[in-house]
Amino acid sequence: MLRRTLAMTSVLALAATSACSGDESGGDDLTSITVGAIPIVDVAPLHLAKEQGFFEDHGLKVEIKNTSGGAEAIPGVNSGSFDFAFGNITSLIIAREKGLPLKVVSNGVTSTGKEGADFGGVVVPEDSSISSARDLAGAKIAVNNLENIGDTTVRNSIREDGGDPSNVEFVEMPFPDMPAALEQGELDAAWVVEPFRTTALDDGTEEVASNFVDADPSLSIASYFTREELIDDNPELIESFTAAMHESLSYADSRPEEVRRILTTYTDMDETLIEEIQLPAFPTEGDRDSAQRIGELMVKDGLIDSKPDTDELFL
Repeated sequence: MLRRTLAMTSVLALAATSACSGDESGGDDLTSITVGAIPIVDVAPLHLAKEQGFFEDHGLKVEIKNTSGGAEAIPGVNSGSFDFAFGNITSLIIAREKGLPLKVVSNGVTSTGKEGADFGGVVVPEDSSISSARDLAGAKIAVNNLENIGDTTVRNSIREDGGDPSNVEFVEMPFPDMPAALEQGELDAAWVVEPFRTTALDDGTEEVASNFVDADPSLSIASYFTREELIDDNPELIESFTAAMHESLSYADSRPEEVRRILTTYTDMDETLIEEIQLPAFPTEGDRDSAQRIGELMVKDGLIDSKPDTDELFL
């Protein structure tokens, strides 16, 4: 997908193209790349980088392609369909363990580190007998993907609170379906992220665990990654992408109002809801120790056989 855009053939043509604005403005001699990302709150800095011209400042013309998650993004990067993509740390550790040559090139999104005020958590119906993470032992809990960062960190919350997670029944369910399933009594609890966390709380549920915070107060949950072949073939491209993302992550982290505004441009979220949700943190640097912590939890839960070398995962 990587290609060098063709130079304009005349000054007149350049002027006419620039006047059109949008993706084509300043488009001569920019390097075109494709980035795969789920259209969720977490990737607001990616969309801000495109809108604010941070990518163009670093010589890049970026096409953002929506994905359904790691199951699409990881093979997409590995095959070359995407140059970069956004994925959570658990999926990337599993991919490396399977021999896929992927590396993190930029942080993506990080926990706020605030118990009860993070952008993900475990909620229960308001009349539930469950009032703490420990009480989740033996419960039926919804997560969006089995054997991933949701169930891994929820099990850890239960352990940290003195409970036994071995008999928890995790059920795979899309986030939008969880609030109704809770209301109809199909679940004891659900792990939700924004905006579904705020929707569930507005519907009367109660949050009993901040599972990201319990795993690590500065948990780097997801990152932008690429394949080693591209790193070896074009280190300048990697440097440009990383520099633009770092610029945009800093911009987003210091301007929550800009994050909320950009959400109206690529999600279907109601504007009132956008104002209510808890935003994540967007530091430029990922916390490698927190990745190691997730790797240790994955070993404990049997997702992988041995402690991963997370130094190999990061560029």
